[in-house]
Amino acid sequence: MFKQLRQHLNTRMGFFWLLIIFFWAKTLLAYLTEFSLGVSDILQVLLMIVNPIAITVFLFGLALFIRKTGFYYYILLLIDALDTVLLYANVIYYREFTDFMTVSTITGYSKVSQGLTGSSLALVNWYDWLYWIDIIAMLVLFIFHRIKHDDQPIRKRQAFATISVAIAGFGLNLTLAEANRPQLLTRTFDNNYIVKYLGLDAFTVYDGIKDEQTHHQRASAKKSELDTVHDFTKSHYAAPNSSMYGIAKGKNVIVIHLESFQQFLIDKKINGKEVTPFLNKLYHSQSTYAFKNFFHQVGQGKTSDAENMLETSTYGLPTGSLFAQLGSDNTFQAAPAILKQRRNYTSAVFHGNVASFWNRNNTYKSMGYQYFFDASYFDTTGDKSTGYGLKDKLLFKNSIQYLQRLQQPFYVKYITVTNHFPYTMDKEDTTFKTTDTSDSAINGYFQTAHYLDQSIKEFYAYLQKSGLLKHSMIVLYGDHYGLSNGENTTLAPLLGKTAKDWTAYDNAQLQRVPFMVNMPGTKGGKVESTYGGEIDVLPTIMHLLGISSKRYIQFGTDLFSKQHDQVVAFRNRDFVTPKYTVLSGKIYANTTGEQLDATEAVQKAVDKDQKKVSKELSLSDSLNSKNLLRFYTPKGFKKVDASTYNYADGLQKEIKIETALKKSATSLYAENGHKSTTSLYKTDAPEASHKKTDSTRIQITNPDDMSATSSSNSKK
Repeated sequence: MFKQLRQHLNTRMGFFWLLIIFFWAKTLLAYLTEFSLGVSDILQVLLMIVNPIAITVFLFGLALFIRKTGFYYYILLLIDALDTVLLYANVIYYREFTDFMTVSTITGYSKVSQGLTGSSLALVNWYDWLYWIDIIAMLVLFIFHRIKHDDQPIRKRQAFATISVAIAGFGLNLTLAEANRPQLLTRTFDNNYIVKYLGLDAFTVYDGIKDEQTHHQRASAKKSELDTVHDFTKSHYAAPNSSMYGIAKGKNVIVIHLESFQQFLIDKKINGKEVTPFLNKLYHSQSTYAFKNFFHQVGQGKTSDAENMLETSTYGLPTGSLFAQLGSDNTFQAAPAILKQRRNYTSAVFHGNVASFWNRNNTYKSMGYQYFFDASYFDTTGDKSTGYGLKDKLLFKNSIQYLQRLQQPFYVKYITVTNHFPYTMDKEDTTFKTTDTSDSAINGYFQTAHYLDQSIKEFYAYLQKSGLLKHSMIVLYGDHYGLSNGENTTLAPLLGKTAKDWTAYDNAQLQRVPFMVNMPGTKGGKVESTYGGEIDVLPTIMHLLGISSKRYIQFGTDLFSKQHDQVVAFRNRDFVTPKYTVLSGKIYANTTGEQLDATEAVQKAVDKDQKKVSKELSLSDSLNSKNLLRFYTPKGFKKVDASTYNYADGLQKEIKIETALKKSATSLYAENGHKSTTSLYKTDAPEASHKKTDSTRIQITNPDDMSATSSSNSKK
């Protein structure tokens, strides 16, 4: 029997079917151990098992038409290897993002990868060799002549027959899938559905077609298409609360981006110690308006999606990152430009990673940011940085030399990075005793969150000493989840639940992130129960500053408004309201967390909200994908010309402006008698006293500085 099997493997068709069986097996391995496809009936299980076969036979079958012996085996193994790369890349991606790689993600990878180092390596598991063992084994067997080349070409009729059977098999697969899930390809809102029913390769092809359609729509978009979008946002507008409108007028705005920070960290204790004692104090302060039912709404663009929503009050894209895909070319009516044109705000971003990560160096210009102080402005050598950039304590401390030179009022954003997956820290940076679960990410998460809390406390101490605190409104928000759904069952006991009882509803509730508006000197602050999300931040901030948002196209509404819309849309078209959480059509009661057998009245109300959520997301997608804002100019708004911005030599530009203004200068530096305030900043970060080295954990470049290299930090 073994001899017959070996003889069969020494034929072209035998080798062909062997590779297909191996690839089918490792695809099922990924389906069953990595991807949460949500199969719920026998037909779905059957389709999940068989869906890799037809398209794999089709792809591998292309090699059957090759007559030259060596070329046949080479191409067949190459197709197998490339398909394995796609499979494994999706495995790694899914472990972090709980989603599949889209064509946009793949083509935009260079704009994201420059900020990624240790994170991808941390996602590798010990058993991942199983995805590659078949290819390695085949190569070894060829090298030692255990499998011989078959010089007999496959007849064209047989090759065509194999391809035809594969096409027919895929057609049957699609027919059964449509029977189980009508309008699968025309009403898709979850990538898991396509993979579950049709397979990963089919999803990639499907997404590529959609991506090409989007490009075509963008090129053929017409001004009239904006009318539907504008009509929706006008009818959706929420008038400001008169008691809150303008209470922060003229104040500086400091936005602190709490990387991967989830709401459950607030007031959380581990081993009897508060994880975030300073943020807890801020959260409950009478000078802070905090929101306990505030949700992130990001998609695959994660941090960049959160930034886009906060800056523009439009959603990220259904697949990929808007920053990476469209940021260089799209027309934006974003916070930096609005505040500059309406109230003469100076705008800047402080971020300790490379400027090109998420294509920020281009997107920020399109949004009208005047300054971007990225990693090239800081000493990130040695142990001063993580794989994602300068450690938070050092970012805040070393930013002061630039912050103090900005003309007031200013609108600035700090993007922290230390509380980022895989949540590892140098031993010298923490003494916080954390959990001892089986998941190192969970254990590290509490330590990095504690470190972030300490960083913000130090920054606040400086703001107080320098006098900036009383003249500023500080906005703190979590950008997205830190621990993925796959880790939540391990986390469950720490939240008073069990892994056995953990449900999709619990996953949805963990998408809460903090949102706090801190205005030192005020006394009316409290913890609000209003439901909202990141899409609502821009109109809220504008109204607090006394700037009406009515003339702009924005999908969010003022959180303080009595007309605020409390239906919070998730990027996959699920949503949450004060009463219900709706996930893939299933309705859960927020009071019990249990799935409802909905009454006619409840179903009618949910259907109405679902229709509104789908319409809102579709209109936002149309607005951004087709770049429709190029056809609309709000009253008094001047379109941003990205070509006029350059992020090299930021400090020199600040000094030049201050010198030209003379006595009219409003920077903190000028107000302090033209003396630096950097000595007021105190930190316990041990790296602050470390000397500069020749090594760095990240690549340091500023795309706007043609002479910049990693050694450019020497001028700082």
